[in-house]
Amino acid sequence: MKRKVGYTWRLREVMAQHRIFTATELVPLLRERGIDLSASQVHRMVSGTPERLSLQVLSALCDILSCTPADLVATTAENAGVRKTATGDLPTPPANVAKLRPRAARILPDA
Repeated sequence: MKRKVGYTWRLREVMAQHRIFTATELVPLLRERGIDLSASQVHRMVSGTPERLSLQVLSALCDILSCTPADLVATTAENAGVRKTATGDLPTPPANVAKLRPRAARILPDA
């Protein structure tokens, strides 16, 4: 059975718990730890959900916010449901295909 996995990026929530409310407040704290990101990069990381994140940045965020990676990333996993047909039965086999094909048209001259 297939599993559907996902995650929720909770950086904004954890920042608010530590009274850090803007991305610009985070930039100098990251620089103190050797992470040199532009204000726009930090803003995207705070306001969105990153698809890729270096472990150095994750470690710096955990140090700044005194938290663990599990506090920043909430993961979910569930079984993917099996697709069912509308009737719950097996799909019906196709009808005689020859009957479904168009017939050639005959073009007659004007009389």
